[in-house]
Amino acid sequence: MRLFVSEGAPGSLPVLAAAERAQGRAELLISTVGPEDCVVPFLTWPKLPVLQLDSGNYLFSTSAICRYFFLLSGWEQDDLTNQWLEWEATELQPALSAALYYLVVQGKKGEDVLGPVRRALTHIDHSLSRQSCPFLAGETESLADIVLWGALYPLLQDPAYVPEELGALHSWFQTLSSQEPCQRAAETVLKQQGILALRPYLQKQPQPSSLERRAVSNEPEEEELATLSEEDIAVAVTAWEKGLGSLPPLRPKQNPVLPVAGERNVLITSALPYVNNVPHLGNIIGCVLSADVFARYSRLRQWNTLYLCGTDEYGTATETKAMEEGLTPQEICDKYHVIHADIYRWFNISFDIFGRTTTPQQTEITQDIFQRLWNRGFVLQDTVEQLRCERCARFLADRFVEGVCPFCAYEEARGDQCDKCGKLINAIELKKPQCKVCRSRPVVKSSRHLFLDLPKLEDQLEGWLGKTLPGSDWTPNARFIIRSWLRDGLKPRCITRDLKWGTPVPLKGFEDKVFYVWFDATFGYLSITANYTDQWERWWKNPEQVNLYQFMAKDNVPFHGLVFPCSALGAEDNYTLVSHLIATEYLNYEDGKFSKSRGVGVFGDMAQDTGIPADIWRFYLLYIRPEGQDSAFSWTDMLLKNNSELLNNLGNFINRAGMFVSKFFGGYVPEMMLTSDDQRLLAHVTLELKHYHQLLEKVRIRDALRSILTISRHGNQYIQVNEPWKRIKGNEADRQRAGTVTGLAVNIAALLSIMLQPYMPTVSATIAAQLQLPTAACSILPTDFLCTLPAGHQIGTVSPLFQKLENDQIESLRQRFGGGQLEESLELKAKASPKPAVVETVTAAGSQQIQVLMDEVTKQGNIVRELKAQKADKNQVAAEVAKLLELKKQLALAEGKPLDTPKGKKKK
Repeated sequence: MRLFVSEGAPGSLPVLAAAERAQGRAELLISTVGPEDCVVPFLTWPKLPVLQLDSGNYLFSTSAICRYFFLLSGWEQDDLTNQWLEWEATELQPALSAALYYLVVQGKKGEDVLGPVRRALTHIDHSLSRQSCPFLAGETESLADIVLWGALYPLLQDPAYVPEELGALHSWFQTLSSQEPCQRAAETVLKQQGILALRPYLQKQPQPSSLERRAVSNEPEEEELATLSEEDIAVAVTAWEKGLGSLPPLRPKQNPVLPVAGERNVLITSALPYVNNVPHLGNIIGCVLSADVFARYSRLRQWNTLYLCGTDEYGTATETKAMEEGLTPQEICDKYHVIHADIYRWFNISFDIFGRTTTPQQTEITQDIFQRLWNRGFVLQDTVEQLRCERCARFLADRFVEGVCPFCAYEEARGDQCDKCGKLINAIELKKPQCKVCRSRPVVKSSRHLFLDLPKLEDQLEGWLGKTLPGSDWTPNARFIIRSWLRDGLKPRCITRDLKWGTPVPLKGFEDKVFYVWFDATFGYLSITANYTDQWERWWKNPEQVNLYQFMAKDNVPFHGLVFPCSALGAEDNYTLVSHLIATEYLNYEDGKFSKSRGVGVFGDMAQDTGIPADIWRFYLLYIRPEGQDSAFSWTDMLLKNNSELLNNLGNFINRAGMFVSKFFGGYVPEMMLTSDDQRLLAHVTLELKHYHQLLEKVRIRDALRSILTISRHGNQYIQVNEPWKRIKGNEADRQRAGTVTGLAVNIAALLSIMLQPYMPTVSATIAAQLQLPTAACSILPTDFLCTLPAGHQIGTVSPLFQKLENDQIESLRQRFGGGQLEESLELKAKASPKPAVVETVTAAGSQQIQVLMDEVTKQGNIVRELKAQKADKNQVAAEVAKLLELKKQLALAEGKPLDTPKGKKKK
């Protein structure tokens, strides 16, 4: 073998570091050549580094050469490393190329250089921090480490470009840079000139476009058209001419929807939202909206599709909320289930079923799975040390406890999991624990509990993952999270809790306990389906015929990718397990996090009060969907995307296409005589449509949305170049040309209508109505661009689809949802209060007074619950509830929290 490298070529760094892996495994000659030497005989431009194999073949991809060296050393490929390499090629390299060009060629410094690559660096740092391992794929150096180190070394060798807050990244980079193979590679390539050694090489490269500027541009981008063959064009023209007749027949609707042998049966779930709170935009995009797009796409593909979700109603969180609002847990569930359902209905989420977990079916299915696990020896008994609040006189479930995380020192970690570092916690491990109800410090006491023996199930889980993951569409973060759990070794996990609100444990001696919600919540998918149809087992005990897609945010991955599969495998009842686990990262709000208590961020029940239609919210949330890394909702960016992508690009094109038909051709689609340029456009649109399908089949929802906007830009450019408004006034040939351009444009608009349906269903239906699309054109998404509106087709009345968002409108919303609505609420309620003196006194109260009020609220809450349990006279209960609400109002004012309106049962 012969390896060709060049001084000043960045790609030579990782291959030289990796080459030492091949030492002693094969004979390797390393040659240093000039940057302009053409080593590969069949390439017309210089390409370095290059590995010439003994067979005479050439490898000239940096990662491919490194992979070859690692394989020679006996390294075994793994999913996580492959995911890192894909990320390096698609995400890191474009950003890094821009940063190095600015630094070395243009002489820029500081944030101009760091800006394009900051998010990528943060992603690496967060990944290293989460797994608490020194390397990207585990405890030992991997191919991913060498490839990423080599890519980053030219920039990060200057400590100024390693942000101080990225400690894990700094440690990783220093560890690799101190290794001898990496040091020798740096000396060979940079020759002690540092970053300047790259200048001759980078000066010959095309100038990269700024990622930052492109992201916020308000102007449509010029699309670089792909190269087409004559065959591509001919195939596209043939498909176009076949028209709607080439579509398959519509699937007859079923009720209930059940699997059909020989068809593609797609079962889709959204992670069940906790019933006790109102979902914010991050919750909506992470679970229900992402799943809704895929469900709508599946139906348009004529796949047999069932999409389900529901509220997760058992557990500590519900008890906590019930205590706060002076209601029973069942009353809380009833109230908030309706709130959730209303929100998702407004967002146009197309559930086949939206159920709940407080049902007899949930109890029956959970207890059956437990009994099967118990009978097979997969459940252990043990005594657990738990936190007990002596003031509240009860053991504290995890969500009743807050304290300092023992791993990352986050001060508001819950008793089951830290929201900052994501690690699961045993409540007794918390530092400075507090009871969330009364804020007193709990004590540690013992209680006997049941445990799922995960170590005994680990081999079965590994075997299942080995068959499932290859070829599946599990997202990289889901694969990473599950592998990190397995790498650390599974441990028995407690599955019972000292609560009353939950699924009862069917075992002697444990009658006073319920199942821990993380154990039985995922069984909610089964019980919700069982409430929908008594033939639920045809979906959930049918892995041979059912493809299960599960959507969630990344914090839910362990429960869906590990706990539920272990439970189902241990039960040995042929359960359908997840085929494709789709997990998003987190969506932040502007520069921080969503917070209901602080009035920060848009929550589901607030979006409809903004005056912005649901489809605009859907579009923007899907446009910024946090795939691969966290993203942030921004009011300014929402305005830009609405006004540029929707109003100026998509809406402008569809409206013009329809208006030309109405204005110039009396509302009838004109005859089309396609030229070679028109046929080429057919092929380009077909190519983009196929790309859209490829992306959505891989559940890359955000990227597929770009394909819609790209086709629209092609359409706008086509109209601009051909100017039908001018040609219609010319001679017969010009008028014929105007007709062809108009007919082709309105057919592109028809295609965009159905491509938009998964993303913006109301807008899609509006376009379909304006163009009077045939039923098939609205119900089946073709894989080729077809002529759906032939000459002579009459369209309806065309009107604009979108409205411009104004700066003052957006600024007002920014203020309102940046905490402004909380201040406004407090101000209005203070003015309306009949006892201002009392308000002033309570507001001025110190911590001692707040503690007294807390004690009074707890005491009064206990009185109310006891009366309800005894089924006391309604008037007596109402009087005590009124006292509780008044105390809570005084406490909220003392703590500076928002004053909620009185809550309780509505009078009939």
